[in-house]
Amino acid sequence: MEIINVQYVASDGVVSRGDAYGDPAHPPIIFLHGGGQTRHSWGDTARKVAAEGWHVVNIDSRGHGESDWCPAGDYTTDGFVRDLTAIAEQFDQPPVVVGASKGGVTALAAEGENKGLLRSLVLVDITPKVEAKGVSRILDFMTAKPEGYETLEDVAESVAAYTGRKRTTNLEGIRKNVRKNEDGRYVWHWDPKMIDSALGEGLEKRSIRLMDAARNLSAPTLLVRGEKSDIVSAQGVEEFREAVSHAEFIDVKEATHMVAGDQNTVFSDAVIDFISRLD
Repeated sequence: MEIINVQYVASDGVVSRGDAYGDPAHPPIIFLHGGGQTRHSWGDTARKVAAEGWHVVNIDSRGHGESDWCPAGDYTTDGFVRDLTAIAEQFDQPPVVVGASKGGVTALAAEGENKGLLRSLVLVDITPKVEAKGVSRILDFMTAKPEGYETLEDVAESVAAYTGRKRTTNLEGIRKNVRKNEDGRYVWHWDPKMIDSALGEGLEKRSIRLMDAARNLSAPTLLVRGEKSDIVSAQGVEEFREAVSHAEFIDVKEATHMVAGDQNTVFSDAVIDFISRLD
């Protein structure tokens, strides 16, 4: 399948870059990864969805991967929403958005506060209420080695320890999520300013904002949770489903917060099933 490089400029000038798959005449669907990840975190899902007749746009978020770092260090929800809006407005029809974690926060805020921007949402292991302990574990992992890693094997070892999975032998996959710093060491492929910007929002304040956005949702919505997630609890799911009574819900067995990475086939099938039933 042909891959086309795409880029979009937000209102503050930050450029988001990514890949497009499938016929541009087909219905659009945007994939937004989580904080600290890149567009490569979806595994085969984007390709599978394109093969089902969708025009897939798979984006590196601002400050991540090949997209611009924001000179002002703005990695707030508002900053990411500006980027999504710039992308969505390029299409002739509202796109579906599949958003994992931070990407899901972006999609929920964007549609809940600007009804009609999106056709539908797939929220991947994110709800307005998140578990502080799980968030702290993610932040600890992301900030644990500011000096970087000597080898890709060291990076793979660190990822395996965090995810609880067997260490990957696909070092090329690991390479896509890191870059070399001035010392020649491997560091994560995101702007370190993102941490302070994100923390400045505060979980409680963001939770209130997202719950208000959820109550305003009328677009078809699917919530996909990893059964072993330490970010989204059963209570978080229940509160979201009370706010969004029309939302569908899937709990993916043997999956953590990294649902697409843990159970890619199950995840892909769930997304394809849901979007195939959209009007």
